[in-house]
Parts: sequence; structure tokens; C-alpha cells
Amino acid sequence: MTAVTSQPRSVTALSRDEARRLALRAQGLLGADGRRAGVRGVLRRLGSVQLDTISVLARSHELIPYSRLGALDRTEIEAAYWSGDRSFEYWSHAACILPVEEWPLFAFRRRAYRSRPHWHHELSPGAYDAVLTQLRERGPLTASQLGGAKNGGEWWDWSASKIAVERALMYGEVVCTRRSGWKRVYDLAERAIPAPLLTDEPTDEECLRRLVAQAGAAMGVATRADLADYHRLKAAQVDAVLADSGLVPVEVEGWPQPAWADPAALAAPPRGRHRTTLLSPFDSLIWDRPRTERIFGFTHRLEAYVPRARRIHGYFVMPLLSGGRLIGRVDPAREGTTLVARQVSLDGPKAVRPMAQALYEAASWVGCDTVRVERCDDPALDAALRRELISLGG
Repeated sequence: MTAVTSQPRSVTALSRDEARRLALRAQGLLGADGRRAGVRGVLRRLGSVQLDTISVLARSHELIPYSRLGALDRTEIEAAYWSGDRSFEYWSHAACILPVEEWPLFAFRRRAYRSRPHWHHELSPGAYDAVLTQLRERGPLTASQLGGAKNGGEWWDWSASKIAVERALMYGEVVCTRRSGWKRVYDLAERAIPAPLLTDEPTDEECLRRLVAQAGAAMGVATRADLADYHRLKAAQVDAVLADSGLVPVEVEGWPQPAWADPAALAAPPRGRHRTTLLSPFDSLIWDRPRTERIFGFTHRLEAYVPRARRIHGYFVMPLLSGGRLIGRVDPAREGTTLVARQVSLDGPKAVRPMAQALYEAASWVGCDTVRVERCDDPALDAALRRELISLGG
């Protein structure tokens, strides 16, 4: 593979606003393009939807289509992800739901895992084959059904069957086909993945080229670091295939690093209606902090894993997107049928109504009939927000 050693001559110059709109449209948050395809269309467009254990309003993988499509039935969201052979779970940006069409693209990662089989857990003799035999004979199973997930110690003290099935998942012999009560449900890849995809084994270079192209299309415009972060590739891996990815070099106003754009995105200027919505902190629009600051001038940080005394904005901080900009944030919670805005930060008076609308819509979606604000950073905006919520019925 030939590495990219210098920045090719830029063919397009983009303003900050143009880059921002390209990113929003690519992520399905500007215009109506692709919305008719529903949740499945969102997954294909993004290429990767991150999973996380935290559930405040809803789990993050539910919040992603909600933010783009509105108040969908949550059972329909789960069905759209997992029914049939539509998707699988694997390691991309993190643990993610991926469209089943992307199975071949992660062959390079499966091969890499097989080449270093002894990670942190030792595997007892026969345990690996025993797990595959159980799945073959009994069908899809959780780790508990395979013999228990833990040995009784700390969370990382896995049982032999859990170690074995997770290793089989890394290698690609086993697939996580869905989550049940947040437990992975495992099945044999030969049953879960359509045969044409299962037998498609592109080279490492081809996998990387297609993943970089997919990431570029999903972001609209991106630096090399952005492209690497999307599927957690190494910078050298991106460099090796970037010239053949189909992405074109661009210059973006105020961006110190070279950038590349999806030529299809450049060919059609973004138009349409902006979404007003709360975003999951794990949303692919904002999961990369440096990119979020570069595009939106907004510092986003998940503080769930920060000690309470050191939190600035709260536990599960959800940025507010409105008019194509990030103009506030809220730390939500639920108490019965009340959505509680524990802490709200707003970027001036113009953010009051969008925040009220976003809170009220989110409350209705999760079955709450009341919105209560505990604290707003600006006392004057606090009063205005409460008035606005009253006018909306919350």
C-alpha cells in the first residue's frame, strides 16, 4: 500500500458554514433526503450507531433515529435494527450496530483479532468448541444461557463460556444478532449473515478503502483524524488508502488541517429544513470532541464518568441542535411521568423556545406528560424557559 505523503492540490474551498451544512446533511439532520427509508435508512446512512449501557430518556441507539426522524415507536426502532438479517453488532467507533452489508468491511479487523488470540483472558481447553456446539444445537443464546457470563467476581471476571463466545465474536465465527435485556444474543455467523456477505473476504487494503469512503460520506467533509476516528482506524491506515477512496481534497475556512469531502455532497448544495432536537452524547454528529468544536464552536463532553463534584453540566448532557447549530444543553432525568431538566444551559434568549420544544417533544416520546426544570444557568432565561414550557402544555 502506498502512503499519502503530501496534501494533494485542493479543488474546492469551503466556508465554515458550508462545511457545517455538509456535515449536518450527511448525518441526516438537514433536509428530508433519506428519511422515507426510516430507521434502517438512518443506519445505512451513518454506517455505525454506537451502543451504550446508559439509559436516561432512552438508550443511545434509540436516540439516534429519534433525533433524525422524530417520535417513532420505540419497539419499531428495535425491530428495524434487529429483525431478520439487517444488522450485526461489532467493534467500530466502539460497540456499534452496523448494517449487515458492512460485514465484509470488517474482515481486516477479524483477521487482526485472530492473529493475536491471547488477550486479557485465558481460555480453558475445549471451551471455545463447546460454545460453538451449543449455538449450533440450540440456536441463538445469551452468555447466561451458554453457562453464565461471570465467575462471581468483578465485572471483568468472565466465565470460560463468556470468554469463548466473545473471542468467537471477535474472530467472526459468532455474531451478536440483537440485545435482550441489554444482554448480547449470540448466533453462528453462518446462520446470521447472508451467504454472499459471509464469504466475501476483501483484502485489508480494500476493507480500509471502503471504510474510509463510507466515513467520508457519513461526515460530508472531514480531516484525516476525523476519518480515522469514525471507525477507529489508525492514521497510517487512512493514509494508505485515502488517495483511492474517492474522497476529494478541500480547504475549509479556519480548519488548520487538510480536509477531504464526499464529491456527491459537493455536487448538491445542502438545502431543506433543520431538525430541532436533543442529541445523544454518543451521536456520531458529536462523538468526536475536536471535530464538534471545529464545526460548531461547541465544547461537548460526556460527564457520566466524571466524579459528581467535578461535573460542569451534569450526568448525561444532551446538546440542543436547532437551526443547524448547537445552542444549548440539558441534563435530563425521568421521575415517573415527569421529564426533569436537572440543569439547562442556553446560548442566549433565542435558544429558549427551541429548548422548550425539544424538551416537550422528548417528554412525549418517552411517555412523560410533564416537564420540570430544576435549574437553568442563567436566571433570566430560566424564567423565560418555564413560561415557554407552560405555553406548550408542559
